[in-house]
Amino acid sequence: MTDDRQNGDPDVSDGVQKAIKRAEGGEGVLPVARKLGISRKLLHDWIKAWKAHGPEGLNRKRGPKPGPRKLRPLAEPAATGSRGELARARAKIAELERKIGQQALDIDFFHKALRALDAADRQGSIAPVSRKSSKS
Repeated sequence: MTDDRQNGDPDVSDGVQKAIKRAEGGEGVLPVARKLGISRKLLHDWIKAWKAHGPEGLNRKRGPKPGPRKLRPLAEPAATGSRGELARARAKIAELERKIGQQALDIDFFHKALRALDAADRQGSIAPVSRKSSKS
């Protein structure tokens, strides 16, 4: 099938519409595509365009499509953006410093506990640990 849609040939658009109706009518995409000598993907694209835009969807050109676009929000001005980024960075630094401080306290606590256990072990006030199971 030649692509005469670019020339505005209404017969081609009618043929495409018939192919879509046959595929959706139960004949299936693959058999219809094979009979027309086109790829399944092309037929699926036509069906998708038909469902999204009706008959006008079949005559659409490649490239940007008309209608609303999904635009990204505009970037903040450099000065405002820099201040916002700087504030977030400072907040993150403060959070990490708090974590480091807490970890230092934890390490100090465990060092003291280990020293206390070592001292108690040297004095013999800690009972030896039995390696035998109590369920003999």
